[in-house]
Amino acid sequence: MKIKVLQHDPAVHLPQRPGDPTPTSRNLDPLMHPFARARERTRALNAAKMDRMFAKPFIDSLEGHVDAVEVMAKQPGSLTTVASGSWDGGMIVHHLARRSRLLHVPQAHKGKVSGICFSREGCLFSCGVDRTVKLWNFESSQGENPQPAAVFTGKSAFNFIDHHNSDPLFATASNLVQIWDETKSLPVSNLTFPTSTETINSVRFNLSETSVLASIGSDRTFTLYDIRTGKAERRVVMQMSSNALSWSPTFPTTVLLASEDHNLYTFDIRHLATPTQIYKGHVAAVMACDWAPTGLEFVSGGWDRTVRIWSEGRGHSPEVYHTKRMQRVSSALFTSDARFVLSGSDDGNVRIWKAKAAERLGIVTARERAAIEYRESLKDRWKMDSEVGRVVRSRHIPRPVYQASKLKRTMLEAQRVKEERRRKHTRAGEDKPKAERKKLVVVEQM
Repeated sequence: MKIKVLQHDPAVHLPQRPGDPTPTSRNLDPLMHPFARARERTRALNAAKMDRMFAKPFIDSLEGHVDAVEVMAKQPGSLTTVASGSWDGGMIVHHLARRSRLLHVPQAHKGKVSGICFSREGCLFSCGVDRTVKLWNFESSQGENPQPAAVFTGKSAFNFIDHHNSDPLFATASNLVQIWDETKSLPVSNLTFPTSTETINSVRFNLSETSVLASIGSDRTFTLYDIRTGKAERRVVMQMSSNALSWSPTFPTTVLLASEDHNLYTFDIRHLATPTQIYKGHVAAVMACDWAPTGLEFVSGGWDRTVRIWSEGRGHSPEVYHTKRMQRVSSALFTSDARFVLSGSDDGNVRIWKAKAAERLGIVTARERAAIEYRESLKDRWKMDSEVGRVVRSRHIPRPVYQASKLKRTMLEAQRVKEERRRKHTRAGEDKPKAERKKLVVVEQM
């Protein structure tokens, strides 16, 4: 009978000579180290702290406007061309890379410039409260006093303008939505909802279904139109009015609304009864919003003098940008490469920010890129750790904003407790308080 046994060399486990240390065996695999998780957590914490240490998002300020910057627009297919219009009637086309002006019109409109947009061919459209829409060819309109290539006259003040994605059409917002052709001096169609007396504040074409456009009105309405039928298809009345809207570039049915109640909402236009997500963070009215070209983030600017960058589907803990001199933000924009954010405020400046506060500008080597990706994966893996999560979420905000947010949290918590008690003590058959998402839309009209 043979018995197989394991034989070990005694020299591996026993000292060779008296007084020698006892040999120890080690597994050189770093993943099998007894302190592997502790080391990885320390690296994740250091990565989170480094992001906060090197977070310097502000890049530059583009001056030139005398009054508040009301609107901004980026040129399709260009990474550097952005136009801005202000309350003094001036309009500037900026070159972001060179920090220079491609076009400066000190008096484009009498009164404020209320809307700016680019066409696919590179032409610039502007509208104002002086009841005119002007077409500018900024590549040939150089000089001291540039003149518009065409002027379209309306019967009432224009509040916003947006251009069709492919056809030579543009839409204006006034007391109704009007569709214009670039080759004609009068609107080709008027879109309005029956029995509607609202003032349209903004209008946007859908980026995919270009025959569909949406508008928001002064009487708290959000309306969908179809230019093929020439009428309004659906409309909802909300609790509070909206100040801006933006279509998602990746999901054609998703629309983003910036509301007067300090929140932002995303809606699926197929189900307008409730919003798909509520984004809370601002402590004053949200005045502007814009999606990143990736559809994964969007930027908002508010009356609380802050610019915030949100992750899609995450309704809290946004990135917060602010400066001591920046006043109330009335326009915000993502650049076409999703690396930078622009904001226009009441102090007359257009500011350039990094979309990722700690991102390094310039050439990044392959080794440094691998290190950055490794640190990002560590933060994502350890984001549920209490200390790592606290460092990742921490943001320094101005004291008035902090005090206002603290008071707002107290008020919302008191309201939540009150409604929960009413639900608990309401008799069967009586009306109970609705959930927050179901209270937002008052009525849906078709």
